[in-house]
Amino acid sequence: MGGGNNAENDSQKNIQYHQPISGCCRSHSYPETNFNPGAKWIKGLTHDRLGVFVGGHFGAVNLGHVLFTERIDDDKHIQMVYWSAPGRSKPGFDEVMKLDKKEWKELKKGFNFGPSWTNHWVKAHLKLPSDWDKKHERIQLEFDPSCEAMIFETDGTPLQGITGGNNGDRRVDFIIPKDARHKGELDIVIEVSCNEMFGVSGIGAPDPNRYFTLNSADLVVPNQEAWRLMWDFTTLRELVEDLPGNSILQNHCLVTANKIMNTFDIHDPERTIKECRKIAEEVFGEGWEAKGADIYKEGLGKGKKPQVWGIGNCHIDTAWLWPFSVTQQKAARSWSTQIDLMERYPEHRFATSSAQQFKWVEQLYPKLHERIKERVKTGQFQLVGGSWVENDSNMPSGEALARQMIYGQRYFRSRFGVTSKVAWLPDSFGLSGALPQLIRGAGMENFFTQKLSWNNVNTFPHSTFNWVGIDGTQVVCHMTPVDTYTAQATVQDVRRGIWNHKNLESSDTALLAFGNGDGGGGPLNKMLENLRRIRATANEHRELPVVSMGESVDDFYDDIHKHTEEGKTLPVWRGELYLEFHRGTYTSHGSIKKGNRHSETLMRDVEYLATLASLFKPEKYSYPKDTIDTCWEKVLLNQFHDVLPGSAIGMVYVDAEQNYAEVAKDGRKMIHDALSVLLEDSKGVGAPMPLKEYKAMDGQFAIVNTLDFPRLETVILPVTGSGENTTALDGGWVQQSKRGDRMFAVVGAPGRAIGAQKTEDGSFVLKNSSVEFKISKGRIVSLVDRELGRELIPCCTTGGLVMFERDTPPNWDAWDTEIHHLETSKPLEFSNLKVHESGPLRASLTADIAYGQSRIWVEISLDATSATTQANSRPYIRFDAKVDWHERHKFLKFELPLDIHSDIAYYECAFGWVSRPTHKNTTQEIAKFEVCGHRYADLCEFGYGVALLTESKYGYATTGNVMRVSLLRGPTSPDSEQDQGEHQFSWAILPHKGHFFESDVVKAAYAFNSPLPIRHASSSNADSLLHTPPFIVEGAPSVILDTVKRGDDDDFSGSSTDKTVVLRLYEAYGGHSRPKIRIAKYIKVSKALITNLLEEEIEEVELMRSESTEDGCCIALSLRGFQVVTVKLFLENTADGAP
Repeated sequence: MGGGNNAENDSQKNIQYHQPISGCCRSHSYPETNFNPGAKWIKGLTHDRLGVFVGGHFGAVNLGHVLFTERIDDDKHIQMVYWSAPGRSKPGFDEVMKLDKKEWKELKKGFNFGPSWTNHWVKAHLKLPSDWDKKHERIQLEFDPSCEAMIFETDGTPLQGITGGNNGDRRVDFIIPKDARHKGELDIVIEVSCNEMFGVSGIGAPDPNRYFTLNSADLVVPNQEAWRLMWDFTTLRELVEDLPGNSILQNHCLVTANKIMNTFDIHDPERTIKECRKIAEEVFGEGWEAKGADIYKEGLGKGKKPQVWGIGNCHIDTAWLWPFSVTQQKAARSWSTQIDLMERYPEHRFATSSAQQFKWVEQLYPKLHERIKERVKTGQFQLVGGSWVENDSNMPSGEALARQMIYGQRYFRSRFGVTSKVAWLPDSFGLSGALPQLIRGAGMENFFTQKLSWNNVNTFPHSTFNWVGIDGTQVVCHMTPVDTYTAQATVQDVRRGIWNHKNLESSDTALLAFGNGDGGGGPLNKMLENLRRIRATANEHRELPVVSMGESVDDFYDDIHKHTEEGKTLPVWRGELYLEFHRGTYTSHGSIKKGNRHSETLMRDVEYLATLASLFKPEKYSYPKDTIDTCWEKVLLNQFHDVLPGSAIGMVYVDAEQNYAEVAKDGRKMIHDALSVLLEDSKGVGAPMPLKEYKAMDGQFAIVNTLDFPRLETVILPVTGSGENTTALDGGWVQQSKRGDRMFAVVGAPGRAIGAQKTEDGSFVLKNSSVEFKISKGRIVSLVDRELGRELIPCCTTGGLVMFERDTPPNWDAWDTEIHHLETSKPLEFSNLKVHESGPLRASLTADIAYGQSRIWVEISLDATSATTQANSRPYIRFDAKVDWHERHKFLKFELPLDIHSDIAYYECAFGWVSRPTHKNTTQEIAKFEVCGHRYADLCEFGYGVALLTESKYGYATTGNVMRVSLLRGPTSPDSEQDQGEHQFSWAILPHKGHFFESDVVKAAYAFNSPLPIRHASSSNADSLLHTPPFIVEGAPSVILDTVKRGDDDDFSGSSTDKTVVLRLYEAYGGHSRPKIRIAKYIKVSKALITNLLEEEIEEVELMRSESTEDGCCIALSLRGFQVVTVKLFLENTADGAP
């Protein structure tokens, strides 16, 4: 048996078991069986892991751990000393370098710089390890003071800005130059400024005692390949995050990123980083990085064209959460950094605006100014905007808006030989319909903005369109669909430029303005790296818009013009670009609003009188061009879009108020100097004196009218003594006040009998033969046009002051007032009413109001004279208020219900008016519950209307038949003390016969804002000069001569005898007109040109001369509605002098 078993075992041993050939053994075939679990993933889990590849709680084992290979901070290699400037002083480089060595103290990491807004200077000596130069690709100084700083060469050349801290704007690395690496050491100087990118406390009131820690002052060696991998991975992650879910490219990017994470090995970083970077090429394309800036030259042969045009941008608010002085440093830090990036990234183009900031850099950092000039020549540094600052455009007058561009363009031309072609206001809070005409007049035809993307009610319907102004002038406007001027150059930013574009049917390109902003900074190198990778991806795949770099803003707009048949295929938006947000800025910081209006008026008077004096008395008077320019620059500076709107911190308004005080002082002196020449032996009426002394004075009183139309008004002379009866004085009429401190005078006979009285029922009445005004129980109950017998106040309604008791916007306190504040109104009653003056020239009442912690005193007056000399003109009822304001989050307004029905009301804007709805049919109309106006608002119907006039207010509303003017607010952020304290301001009610278009409202508003100065002159030429104005507009009552000045290119040094005078006029009501400008015989004109705002010739106009030697010459013009025309008169070298 055993033998048989052995045989069986042997036979089994010889049996061969044949396994079927499996799929894994067959070459290039699909396996027949599969015992693996499969490659199906849970996509969300893979997506979620991407966030832990760099830094975070796995920082010790991920890519973040190997970003630096060396770091030293010992005394052997880094030696620093510091000096702290006293207080908030800001000494310049040269001044600091002259300090004695004993003034400097040793500096170590961990030192606290401060307090807020102070400046500290650091001298640093860096000694590099001897083997670093040949061993490492790059060596850097990492300097993080937790705040902002600037690195200088030892000769004072600014090299780069520093932004400390750990926010997205962090920039703390300074690359050691090659020559210093070879030498092995480097000396630098650093100015440390104790504020962050956004001030010291964000949009809250700034903490004056913040300190900032010097967290690092290290010599470091970055692992450049690790950083490049981090940028690779960042772009891949952005593609995963932003591309449409489950698209081919999105999944491909996620797979690639996941593969990179699996490949990276913290224990073998050098090898695995290279492998990871090779994996990234599966998305970016093989060898993409070696192409550098040339990556932007590829990928267009596949039927693609650039859709998103990248342009570096650095929005620096000229003041906001920091004062003007800090902006000077921010500009230098930001711009020097961009020049450094231009040297490393040839495709980088950088656009910036604001001539004021360039002037500061020129004055304070002349070496940087020269470096900028070089980059402007190469086209890398682009000047846009053409304005002095990025101004508010709601509240400045038409002339001020023009001067923004005139001063901006003239500066750019004089320093850089460049004229901006693109107006640039990305952050202004709404845009006046007057702008397109002024933009074109200043040599530009394109406009960039984006603030309307902040609308909180309606979405603005366009991205690229023709913006047509109130006069019909158009500009190509691009409102970037990226919806920001501080884009971070992400995949989302690039894609948004297309998917958020509202006009792809007519224009399919978008401008990507990228770079940190508001507080400056501009693009970071990581943004430029990201854009290269995004473009590389677009070159390989069709799911991403093509982003382009290396072109200019001008190139972008040229492309729009080219592909839209010069705008013919673009949609059109007509009129203002109203921002449905930040409506409180029309009222916040009332003193700044007053300073702006009064300064604009003052500068008009200065230029007019200085022009006359320079023409008539050239041997005694030289046109003060430098002082005028300095004053204008201060006014324009204060019109920055976070200063004039009242949305800056309190420190800013200390500086702004000082600017206005200096303008007022210099302006009054220039007027005095000019009048002292024009009216020899004259003097201003200043200190009070008894009436009898006025009577005994030889000569005559000169009422100086700088407006281009005649005026008959009641003026005030300061007097002493008890009140006296009305009496004649120097051919006029006077009325001394009951208190004896004022004398009211009218040159010529009084116009109407006038009076004030208290009636038996306790009401108070002001009246003359034209109007009657009544207050009962502390409220306005009646306003009657006596000539027509028309009651203007509806039955059972009252007008007067009203407090809106909850002005509490959800955000942006100083900026916003929301519609719900209108639900909390409390009418205020005039109390302690008394008859103050009873005529015959002025009748007035006084009253006061107590509310909370505040007191209001008001004088309400009615004069015997009409508002203007126009036929059927009515007098206005004037309110002069003094307010001691101590309210928070409350809103004081004046309101007046009227028996007038109209669907629209008219509000003055720059060089014209804008109509707005009085109803709420649509959300667009509801959104305009608070609007901006200048000197007047008017509600009218056929045959009659009523206007509200102001001398320093800009906020208005007309809801149904109720007109309101906004007077004071009480925000607490970013200025915790905003508007607290004393205010003085005036407004008036002006009834008028006829529609607004037939009225004298425009001229009345001009006069209301231009008090008549009084001088006493002993010379006989006063009457002739003042009653024979040099320039008169005839035949067109709707045309206003707004500005008279000397030409900007005139030489006032005395080396040239060429003289020019510039006249700027506009049509104010919106219709065609054909005015003649009559020029007095004593002004010898040789040639007249129509020019643009820059005083460049458009065409010559005929001088029409009369055969009579008694007459001068005139020129005839034709204006369309709201057209602004600049006329330049060339004068003969000989002059007859004053008349």
